[in-house]
Amino acid sequence: MASTSSSTLALSSSSTLVDAKAPRQSAAASPQCVTLPTLPPPPIQSQNRPWKSTAYCRKIARNVMAMATGEAPAEVAAAELPEIVKTVQEAWDKVEDKYAVSSLAVAGVVALWGSTGLISAIDRLPLVPGVLELVGIGYSGWFAYKNLIFKPDREVLIQKVKDTYKDIIGSS
Repeated sequence: MASTSSSTLALSSSSTLVDAKAPRQSAAASPQCVTLPTLPPPPIQSQNRPWKSTAYCRKIARNVMAMATGEAPAEVAAAELPEIVKTVQEAWDKVEDKYAVSSLAVAGVVALWGSTGLISAIDRLPLVPGVLELVGIGYSGWFAYKNLIFKPDREVLIQKVKDTYKDIIGSS
C-alpha cells in the first residue's frame, strides 16, 4: 500500500510542475483521491494470435515449395483460385469493351446506393411504411388467388416463367 501512495504523490507533484498553477493537495491529504491499480503488461503477439503466425508460416512454406519446383509464387497461388474466380476472369477476358462494362458496374453501384437512401428516407415517413406493407400483403394475396390456387392458372404461370427464362438465357 505504501508503494501506491508514493507513486500517487509523485504523480500529483509532477502534475503541479506541468500545470504551472497553484499546487494541488497531496493524495494523502485529499479524502476524494482514489488510486487505480497498474495495468498488466501487453500480451505477446505470438501467444495472443497463433493463427496469424500459422498463416505466415504457410505462406513461407508455399514460397519455399515454389522455389524448389522452379515455379513463381504467383503461379502456385493461381493454381489455388476458386472456380468462381476463374469463371469471372474468363468472362472478363472475353469482354471487348471493358470501359463500358466498368462504367455500367459503377453506375449500378451508384444506383443501388441511391435507391437505398431513397428507401430509408421513405421508411422514416410516419404512415408510409405501414401503408406500403398493407399494399404488399394485398398484392401477394391477389397474386396467389389469381395464379396459384387453381391448376390451369398455375400451369399458365409456370409456362410463362419457362418462356421468359428461355427468352433471357436463350434456347439450348
